[in-house]
Formats: sequence, structure tokens, C-alpha cells
Amino acid sequence: MKSRLEDASTLHTRIRLLRRRQKRTLKEIAAQCGFTESLLSKIESGKTTPPLATLSRIAGALGVGLTDLLDESTRTATSFTAADALAAQPLTRTAKGYGFHVLAAERAGKIMQPFLFVARQGEIEPGALRHSGEEFVHVLEGELSYRVGSVTHKLGPGDSLYFDAEEEHDFEPMTPEVRYIGIFTDRPAAVPAVKPNNEEQ
Repeated sequence: MKSRLEDASTLHTRIRLLRRRQKRTLKEIAAQCGFTESLLSKIESGKTTPPLATLSRIAGALGVGLTDLLDESTRTATSFTAADALAAQPLTRTAKGYGFHVLAAERAGKIMQPFLFVARQGEIEPGALRHSGEEFVHVLEGELSYRVGSVTHKLGPGDSLYFDAEEEHDFEPMTPEVRYIGIFTDRPAAVPAVKPNNEEQ
């Protein structure tokens, strides 16, 4: 079964519909995200699929989670993804140069969003990424140079990183191809302090 994100036009349409339902302009959302109105227009029209960090910023500007932006389903049951079904799906390619599969796409309301990334040497466009929340990276195959802030980490099979995604980060494959799991999560909303019973009256 093809995930909703593999039909990229559905993603672009959802961004446009969310913005219009909120009666907000391209200029307003683009300014809040920190990029140009022209880029957002290209995203909404399906002319480009941006890196997930950019999608995360758009989701934040629209007041939804990244998982809500990527999928509109309502299932909350256990999600099983068979390896052969995943292999049969085409990778979603981004303007950054990497490809990815959305994992557990059919489960709604997730507090984290896992992805399978595939990056190839010579195809990654340089440029720092930044978005809200936290990120976890675990390399399955190949080697990866991954910079977080001013520190660059060399990752091989079995190595992982967990970092604050609001720090600038970027990566570059060190082998012809790298396959790795990436998990994005938003920061939990602050829970209001509960007043003692004698202050509630």
C-alpha cells in the first residue's frame, strides 16, 4: 500500500488547504517560517518537495504537528510495515537531495515520526537544517558525516545521534549510499501547574 506522503501532491494540497482554512497568506506563513514567499508557493504547487526540516517549520507555523501534516488518517492502532511492501514503494525525493520513506504513515496522532532515509554521495545539497523539537538518527548501512552545531560526528552502522533539532545541523554521505533511521519529535507542550486544593477555592 502506498503511503500518503508518497503521493506528494496530497502533501502539497494539504499545506495549501490548511493555510487557506486559517485565512492566512503565503507571505505571512513564509515570514513565520523564515523563508521566501516564492519557496512556499513552489511547495504548495507541488513544484518542489522540501527537506523534512522545512516541512516541520511549515507545520509549526500552521499550528499542527509534523505527523498531522504528513498524514490525514485517523487510525491509532498498532502499525506494522512489512519490509517487502516498503521496498516496493518509491522513495520521496527532496530538494536537499536525499530520499525517504515515511514509517507508520497510517497511524494518526503520533508523538514521534519515524523515517527511513537513503542518501547518496554527491547528491546532497549543502545547507544547514533547523526545526523545532528533537531528532534521533541511527545508521543502518554506510557511513555518514553529521554536523550538529559546531561538532561533526562520523557515523557508521550501529552508530546513533540524539540532538536538539533547533541547533543547526547538516550531513554528508561518506560512502556511495547511506541508509539510516531518523525520528522527529516535537517538544511536549508545557503542562500547567496544578494549584494546591486550598488555592483552588
